[in-house]
Amino acid sequence: MNTSQPNNPLHGKTLEFILTELVDRYGWERLGQRIPIRCFTNDPSLKSSLTFLRKTPWARQKVEELYLRTMAKP
Repeated sequence: MNTSQPNNPLHGKTLEFILTELVDRYGWERLGQRIPIRCFTNDPSLKSSLTFLRKTPWARQKVEELYLRTMAKP
């Protein structure tokens, strides 16, 4: 199986890296407005958010999609 993904824009980026970039750009409050999930709106922290996102595929997908849209903008 070929694990190389040169055309995948998320290749080599960890969930922690992606979330940190989004928090740095938007802050927790604006991130919670863009993706209204409790781990972003109620007493957010990197650790608790990562725990939730790792267990919740639909929420992780929303974070990854926002990251891709955000990083595509200059």
